[in-house]
Amino acid sequence: MSFLEEFNANLESLPNILARHYAVLRNLDKSLQDIQRQNEQRCEQEIEDIKREIKSGNITPDTSLIRFSDEALDEQKHSIGIADEKVMLAVRAYDLVDTHIQQLDQYLKTFEEELRERDTVAANALPAPSADTGAKPGRSSEGGRGGRKKTRLATATAATATAAVNPTAMDLDIPVDPNEPTYCLCNQVSYGEMVACENPNCKVEWFHFGCVGLKDKPKGKWYCPDCAALKNRRKGR
Repeated sequence: MSFLEEFNANLESLPNILARHYAVLRNLDKSLQDIQRQNEQRCEQEIEDIKREIKSGNITPDTSLIRFSDEALDEQKHSIGIADEKVMLAVRAYDLVDTHIQQLDQYLKTFEEELRERDTVAANALPAPSADTGAKPGRSSEGGRGGRKKTRLATATAATATAAVNPTAMDLDIPVDPNEPTYCLCNQVSYGEMVACENPNCKVEWFHFGCVGLKDKPKGKWYCPDCAALKNRRKGR
């Protein structure tokens, strides 16, 4: 059984285990409330009895000699025992959930490392660009679109798959390759969903959805703000 299969099997049983813990907690809480209410009534009655005895002169008002009955003290100890048991159950439930969270974090880190290894193998397997094509560095002569864009397309696919599994993949403390190319208006590495500018001469080429105000993939041709402004100026001439 793989780690993921084992994690899924344990995760499926988690809701039922937590439900049993919470049911016991509710029963303990109800018992605790009943005992506390009964103990409060008993203590109030005993205080009234002590006041009457003092007024009648049957007992002296010496506070060192005045005490609650053994029944009241036993009920108080019982209440404390139930409260301690509630705390223990709550801690067990917390530890159970925390264990699953730690297992999930470990799986996500392992999955992230595997994705990076696949990207490295895929990048090394790409054919080297021909030196006599006469095209600009980073661009192929076919259709004006560069090798950088084709490589970015594969990277974007992997990044989207990673984001679907772990929306906060950037918080896993995984080191970023300083040689990885940067994109977008923010001049950052690729992550999440990205869109390509349709202008073959665009200097940036790829943009993060959030940096250009996009929530979904645009329909039809899309131009970045700079290329769109340049296109509109040309139309206005």
